[in-house]
Amino acid sequence: MAIQLFDTLANEKREFQPLEPGRVGLYACGPTVYDHAHLGHARCYVVWDVVVRHLRARGLQVRYVRNFTDVDDKIIRRANERNEDPVALAARFSDSFLEDMDAMGCLRPDVAPRVSGSIPGIVRLIERLLARGFAYAPGNGDVYFSVRKFPQYTRLSRRNLDDLMSGARVEPGESKRDPLDFALWKAAKPGEPWWESPWGKGRPGWHIECSAMTLEHLGAPFDIHTGGKDLVFPHHTNEIAQSVAALSDTLEPTAFARYWMHNGFVEIDHEKMSKSLGNFFTVKDVLARYDAEGLRLLLLGTHYRNPISFSDGILAEAERRLAYLYETLEKAGRIAVGAAPVAPESPWLVAARAALDDDFNTAAVLGLLAEAFNAANALADRKGKRTQDEKAALAAFARDVEALGGELGLMQRPPAEALLAIRTKAALRRGLDAALVERKIAERADARQAKDFVRSDAVRDELLAMGVVLMDGPQGTTWKVE
Repeated sequence: MAIQLFDTLANEKREFQPLEPGRVGLYACGPTVYDHAHLGHARCYVVWDVVVRHLRARGLQVRYVRNFTDVDDKIIRRANERNEDPVALAARFSDSFLEDMDAMGCLRPDVAPRVSGSIPGIVRLIERLLARGFAYAPGNGDVYFSVRKFPQYTRLSRRNLDDLMSGARVEPGESKRDPLDFALWKAAKPGEPWWESPWGKGRPGWHIECSAMTLEHLGAPFDIHTGGKDLVFPHHTNEIAQSVAALSDTLEPTAFARYWMHNGFVEIDHEKMSKSLGNFFTVKDVLARYDAEGLRLLLLGTHYRNPISFSDGILAEAERRLAYLYETLEKAGRIAVGAAPVAPESPWLVAARAALDDDFNTAAVLGLLAEAFNAANALADRKGKRTQDEKAALAAFARDVEALGGELGLMQRPPAEALLAIRTKAALRRGLDAALVERKIAERADARQAKDFVRSDAVRDELLAMGVVLMDGPQGTTWKVE
């Protein structure tokens, strides 16, 4: 089956056909690094991580580029608030972002350009726009893009130009010819970082940065441009306009990027997460209390184009679900030791990969996985001795889970390691003392040894009241948090 993806530019699902057979260029708009990464970042980059993983699993060579916007108004404001150098602040939060994405299981991009290291290319691109008549320099050190000279400006966003005009304005100090025009280069102001340019000391505007970095590292046209839905307008709209104006005589938007993919928002109580609403969560805050893979499982449980609801309760349930998956893998692996898996891929794996081919439908994939895990769990828990065919089926299940998990970025840890990590976070949230629980389990074992089943049951009930569930097995008693 061919890969289908929803292209925002075409506003429909399209068959993906790489420009060069077997090779894919993919650009993800990276973070503006003025603070720690939040759940919106986690959702966005987990989605594009799965896209890259699946394309590679399908045999395609993917060049994955994800930038850092380390020169921006927000960074300058935050640095001034903290009396800190903007470059140093951006570098610190860039490192923090990488730590968070590593924790979330996201692959590092092949190239991670920074705006601060891309200034010469930005200047050259602006010069080309000026030479082609799509930009103008009013003489005060600023350079603007002339929106009305690009006839397909609203094609990506499908907004009405007159409506945009009604909301546009000229800020004090700006020298725009038209309120719709946007800055390509900004003259230096006191206390701001600056670089030399033909128009004087200054710094780039936000939108031109991504255009220059994509052209440097992927060329044009390239295959897939990704980002959050909040970037459709104005950022990606402006990216298309300036890039195509610089490159194409036909002014066809696909002369820049051929497919545009956008992910939905994270919502808290049905409202987009934002600092202004006070419902803002950083990745670090969440991962201090929950297992990172549990969060990843939650983020993949909704189709990437749809909004996703977040709450502590929803995440706790995802973490419990993850524990169930690893418990099943542990049982299957233990029972199937030494068995050779059956040769063909499981039917559910074939169906799951077809769902990924269909616009990366991870929600459908997780539904198929749930059925496969339920069947494996039933087989693993069945009383009596397993036949060699049954052991081979469980071995095949574990093999195929590992393969699909590699495309999802899930279930790649040894089960014992994962279960301990999940239990540790759950115990922390409950305020449980793991050492106390272990002492109680030892006390119960002593009571059982002495055939004092009243005391044994009392200890079990005491632990259950604390939220601790005991599991007796051939290797002894283990525990988990409800």
